[in-house]
Amino acid sequence: MTKKVAIEVENLSTGYDDTLIHEHLNLTVYEGEVLAIVGGSGCGKTTLFRALLHLLPPRAGRITVLGDLLSDNLLDAPRDLFRRWGVLFQTGALLSGLTVLENTSFPLKELTTLSPHLIEEIAYLKLSMSEFPLDSVHKYPSELSGGMLKRAALARAIVMDPELLFLDEPTSGLDPNAASKLDKLINHLQKSLKLTILVVSHDLDTLWQVADRVAFLGDKKVLAVEPMNTLIHHTHPLIKDYFTNARGKTHRQTKDDSHGISS
Repeated sequence: MTKKVAIEVENLSTGYDDTLIHEHLNLTVYEGEVLAIVGGSGCGKTTLFRALLHLLPPRAGRITVLGDLLSDNLLDAPRDLFRRWGVLFQTGALLSGLTVLENTSFPLKELTTLSPHLIEEIAYLKLSMSEFPLDSVHKYPSELSGGMLKRAALARAIVMDPELLFLDEPTSGLDPNAASKLDKLINHLQKSLKLTILVVSHDLDTLWQVADRVAFLGDKKVLAVEPMNTLIHHTHPLIKDYFTNARGKTHRQTKDDSHGISS
């Protein structure tokens, strides 16, 4: 059966001023999968993330998201698409002057004509689904722990019932226990809400636990797109070096043993 495409990136080039970040980059994300983007420092993970979110105009190439071709003009905002995707930024990006409940409700107030009562009910539901403690919904972002902040931002990201979810370093700044719980929550939400997820992460545990496939960026393009248990054995020098550093070797040995894989 032919897989449906959620995101298609064709011959993409991006950059800032005189610096070229990507050149002839190609990437396909299929509906219903979790695809992670990884790569060494400076490879352009954040730049690609911004281009996919229509925050950075491409210098060349095409980006199609959920069947809509993104315009080269950032002023031509794809408002219909805003209703179909959700975003969790690395810092959470909650509005500091609004409570958690108000932050979660904000997209519904801006993009729908639902009644205030229904908006609040939906916000409570999505906060509950994100395992945010409901006795803290009237707190402000500055009063939250790192884990609570991520869960509040995740609730806001899914409040519009998106088809596509973008996650930027979702476990960044969390301790290992909180990061593991968030990974499990992302897996649960992906299955229960039938989401397509694109996640940028350097957390090897997240790559193993969450991603169906992992796209490795390097040399201004996507060097490989494979499941983790295949990607860690890739022979490209940049990929090999990334996964054979001290931290990577520890993860690799642990996961290889658990999957019955020998190097």
